[in-house]
Amino acid sequence: MLLARNWWVFLLRGLLAILFGVVALFFPAAAFLSLVLVFGIFVLVDGIFAIVTAFASSVRSENWWWLILEGVFGILIGILTIWQPAAMGLAWVFIIAAWAIVTGVFEIFTAVRLRKELTGEWVLVLGGVLSVAFGLLAMITPQSGAFAIGTIVGLYALLFGILFVLLAFRLRGFGSGASA
Repeated sequence: MLLARNWWVFLLRGLLAILFGVVALFFPAAAFLSLVLVFGIFVLVDGIFAIVTAFASSVRSENWWWLILEGVFGILIGILTIWQPAAMGLAWVFIIAAWAIVTGVFEIFTAVRLRKELTGEWVLVLGGVLSVAFGLLAMITPQSGAFAIGTIVGLYALLFGILFVLLAFRLRGFGSGASA
């Protein structure tokens, strides 16, 4: 099995993810800023490709210029994000905070509406309250929102890395057992 022969690739990916996760947990603001910069680069490149697609297309309709506008918008947002990552990161935090507040309110509303049909609706209420609390905290102190996002990314990378290391050793065992 090809995967079993290349078990070390999974090990390497896992170890890199663990390293990134640990660094992100110790420096969550840097992890958050890294996400913002990667987003900026992605949007910039996507905008360039949208414009290239519009001009390379052999089919021209009255709506092809929308691709050009999309591309120009993507390029502008990409440049702005790369030039001012902290400001764009702040915008991200406010958008995430607003989403958390709205989601939390809807969760609480849903739990109240379903309390006669649902047992344990308090879990949904608690989830809603936590969402609203996170959203308000992120709105009041955006640094805490960025810190939380960076920490979540770090935890994810750490867990992902551990799972890939475990998978690598399972594949290694599978490969040596299959060849014996």
